[in-house]
Amino acid sequence: VLEPLRLEHGAELAPQLADPALHAFTGGEPDTPAELRARIARQVRGRSPDGRDVWMNWVLRDGAVAVGTVQATLRPDRVAEVAWIVFTPFQGRGYAREAAVVLVEWLLASGEADAVVAHIHPDHAASAAVARGAGLAPTAARHHGEVVWRRSG
Repeated sequence: VLEPLRLEHGAELAPQLADPALHAFTGGEPDTPAELRARIARQVRGRSPDGRDVWMNWVLRDGAVAVGTVQATLRPDRVAEVAWIVFTPFQGRGYAREAAVVLVEWLLASGEADAVVAHIHPDHAASAAVARGAGLAPTAARHHGEVVWRRSG
């Protein structure tokens, strides 16, 4: 189940998002509690600060348990950038693939986007498999060292 992200989710997500293993391919460090609250507050606004991009964020659930997050950024050029995080204890169970398939199909079928892209570290085989399962294909383009995967509608 994809549940729209709300401010109240911060307390529930914080322990899982604090896992340093989630940053193995993306770099950086987990947010502090204050940084996480601020980030969620920005995300639930639904728009970038300049108002050009639409932000869509969900908590990925299996029943009542939060197993990860999924997001899409709808850009003015009608390209949606998607990303997923599955918390470490739940990885390898197909959650990311299932969520990515549903999200990509919805974005393209609903007319929200003409194309969908994901930025994936070249050594992150699991995320590459998720992207491939959602119908995205690697391109020659790079974004901050990550491979740009793309699917057009």
